[in-house]
Amino acid sequence: MADVSVNDSAAERVGYITRVQSFSACHRLHSIHLSDEENKRVYGKCNNPNGHGHNYKVEVTVRGKIDRLTGMVMNLTDLKKFIEDVIMTPLDHKNLDKDVPYFASVVSTTENVAVYIWDNMVKVLPPNLLHEIKIHETDKNIVIYRGE
Repeated sequence: MADVSVNDSAAERVGYITRVQSFSACHRLHSIHLSDEENKRVYGKCNNPNGHGHNYKVEVTVRGKIDRLTGMVMNLTDLKKFIEDVIMTPLDHKNLDKDVPYFASVVSTTENVAVYIWDNMVKVLPPNLLHEIKIHETDKNIVIYRGE
């Protein structure tokens, strides 16, 4: 078996790391740009004035070169802290529409929750590392956002 050194000029390897985190939050699907009747028609029972809740499961995936010295794309301890700061602190056990300023003017669909998480994760992660945000709203409803 050949000895591979750290300075080997072989092609760099790219890896993906996914960290899974769950949080609970409530919201109401309601657009300030639609009438009450339009909101009821578009969002149905999810437009309930009292809102409803979810136990969201979020998968944050980063993609990058596997460092030859550390063997890591990034330190998982750092990723865990970024997820705590970006997802858990602002969103867990919150009313998304009332407790998160972003959703005062943006409908709190799972698609928009994914965009919110992406926009805030990209601010704290090293450049070009964030690959994907995947949110399981329910067992049957999953949203994927890749910054496009």
